[in-house]
Amino acid sequence: MMRAIILMFDSLNRHMLAPYADTIVEAPNFARLAAQSVTFENFYAGSMPCMPARREMHTGRYNFLHRSWGPLEPFDDSMPEILGNAGIHTHLASDHPHYWEDGGATYHPRYTTWEFFRGQEGDPWKGVVAPPSVDVAGSGGGALDWRAGMKRQDRINRSYMPTEAEHSQTRTVDAGIHFIDTNQAADQWMLQIELFDPHEPFFTHDAYKAMYPHDYDGPEFDWPGYQRVTEPESQVEHARYEYAALVSMCDKSLGRVLDAMDKYDMWKDTLLLVNTDHGFLLGEHGWWAKSVQPWFNELVHLPMFLWDPRTAGADTRRAALAQTIDVAPTMLGYFGLEPTPDMQGRDLAVVLEDDTQVRDAALFGIHGGHVNVTDGRYVYMRAAADPSNGPLEDFTLMPTHMRSRFSPGELAAWEPAEPFTFTKGLRTLKISTHSLMNSWAHGTLLFDLHKDPRQKAPITDEKIELRMLVLLADLMHASDAPASQFARLGIPFDTAPTTDHLLVRSQPERAEVDLGALPPLSSFSDNGAALNIPILELLQDPHRRTTLERRLPHLVTTELVNIPAQLTLYQLAKVSPIPATTLEHLAEELLPVPA
Repeated sequence: MMRAIILMFDSLNRHMLAPYADTIVEAPNFARLAAQSVTFENFYAGSMPCMPARREMHTGRYNFLHRSWGPLEPFDDSMPEILGNAGIHTHLASDHPHYWEDGGATYHPRYTTWEFFRGQEGDPWKGVVAPPSVDVAGSGGGALDWRAGMKRQDRINRSYMPTEAEHSQTRTVDAGIHFIDTNQAADQWMLQIELFDPHEPFFTHDAYKAMYPHDYDGPEFDWPGYQRVTEPESQVEHARYEYAALVSMCDKSLGRVLDAMDKYDMWKDTLLLVNTDHGFLLGEHGWWAKSVQPWFNELVHLPMFLWDPRTAGADTRRAALAQTIDVAPTMLGYFGLEPTPDMQGRDLAVVLEDDTQVRDAALFGIHGGHVNVTDGRYVYMRAAADPSNGPLEDFTLMPTHMRSRFSPGELAAWEPAEPFTFTKGLRTLKISTHSLMNSWAHGTLLFDLHKDPRQKAPITDEKIELRMLVLLADLMHASDAPASQFARLGIPFDTAPTTDHLLVRSQPERAEVDLGALPPLSSFSDNGAALNIPILELLQDPHRRTTLERRLPHLVTTELVNIPAQLTLYQLAKVSPIPATTLEHLAEELLPVPA
């Protein structure tokens, strides 16, 4: 028999699992899994965040260089669809809400059958017009929190999941176990159980919270914002325990899948792959969450476990550099199918056998952010060459964002692009765009993971930087990256990079800011009153505008397009690095001039 199970989590932190690190998290089933499978030591993300990672799982190739979050394209290969066309039944059971939004709507129909369970992260599920009885403002973010509507809906959704049995995670695993129970004697199937957890918000019931007793007397806080940490340490610690509780719930779900494999003696004929899309920062590097900061190792160095009954290898570890793009070729290879010509990933069966190196370097990133490369020892995070973070373009035939279609204004000036090597001869729409995150503001970073595994001290070494830059450029060319990406990063398109194209030495001040903590408002002059004035209001005052132009010239000229009317300098500093000394000067110089 040939069967396979993928158990995928979202935002699962490798550095909080016992098979990888000393941890506060109680997760005995992950230890049990490691004892029963091959643990990958150097498994990295590729395209991020959620749906770009899933596009990689389908297509076996990077996608973040060509477009932002979006659906599968008409020219994309889909691993589940290829399996289905070959007579292998594929089934998806998931509570991941992004599959059913505009930016994910073409993924689940690629499976033979699928089922979805509602209620995660503000999923527009239950219609309740009256406001919830509990104030959710304490979940983090403040008055400008873009998640306010989602939090209200999330509070409503939680009221419809009063017990663990009714939690969408539990119901998703119930469905996966039902598929196994129903089809355990059948051949030729692939089951994907995909859990949204432990993605934020960290919603669990009391039994899991009780596993992590701690003194905390503050606001409800299980949904940190995508920003710098400004909360007191007790609140940061509380969020970590809330996350740990959710991971323990995920561990129980994993145990149920392992129990089913034991029950039906499936280890002899069923592949099991357990993975995630990316991690989540819980105060490391002074940040919460993901996407708005550089992609530190806590976010991209991922847990991955693989059991292949053909090669066995229980309780073993593999050091070869592997990535999410390898999932599709691995699943196809297991069922005797060849990867498509457009797939960049490799079948990990050769890694299981003898730890064969399948690549010299791995590319990863988000559209419009840093373009990053690692060879397993060094990590090079290449930022934009100038404050514009451009040019930046979307190449797509499916013009949708996460939860919306492209607007007529965005599409008004589109141009036809020449076909890429992977678009099956099709010309896409080429759409000029911008990114919410500006990689230039964070600077270019180079880390030595052997000497500095926690990425606390970026290095300056032009010989190493040039080698990593050449690797990065080669991988970009191998991915048929558009010339605009090379221009954005300040890398030549038609020739090899030289020392003239290095950026680490020229951008150290922004890197230092990015790795430091943001001081609390109370530490600034007059308790930071001037930093709490809306930026647009500051710009109306000629004296204050002159101060902003002097202290933050790139901000005034490039970053104030379509900003929220009430955005303050301190709120901006939570997501875009501003040196503490600059904030100190602004706090003093932007105060009203005495009459």
